[in-house]
Amino acid sequence: MAKNRLQFEWRKIAQEIQANPEISQAGPLDDSNIYVWQAILRGPSETPYEGGRFHLRIEFPTEYPFKPPKIKFETKIFHPNISQRGTVCVDILANEWSPALTLVKVLVSISSLLASPNPDDPMDAESAKMYQDDYIRYQKTARNWTDTYAK
Repeated sequence: MAKNRLQFEWRKIAQEIQANPEISQAGPLDDSNIYVWQAILRGPSETPYEGGRFHLRIEFPTEYPFKPPKIKFETKIFHPNISQRGTVCVDILANEWSPALTLVKVLVSISSLLASPNPDDPMDAESAKMYQDDYIRYQKTARNWTDTYAK
């Protein structure tokens, strides 16, 4: 089931990416393993991530779509909801997962999270505290990391 669903999503991904400009690309890392993909997100405009290209590694379980993929930022990013190891804190990858979701919908949600962080549910305490206590410094730090690691 998972393999068929992933092949279906891969065939449709080019059309869906055209409708979602925040996604630069998404697909299997190589032809030999349909369960490991890479995606590239563009940093949302008018955010400290603007102009950045963020690489994500996606690992699909054999129970997909009944279990969510594991998604990790490979590009370093300073964000309250993304750990220093790249783990993403977004509800649809945990308790709000649904088999009706597709990878493109998940990537759009992650892009929305970049534009609108939730410091009240952090994966990275330092950036969450800075976001709440000194927003200007947070923006400068996030912009610096984007310029350093995502361009």
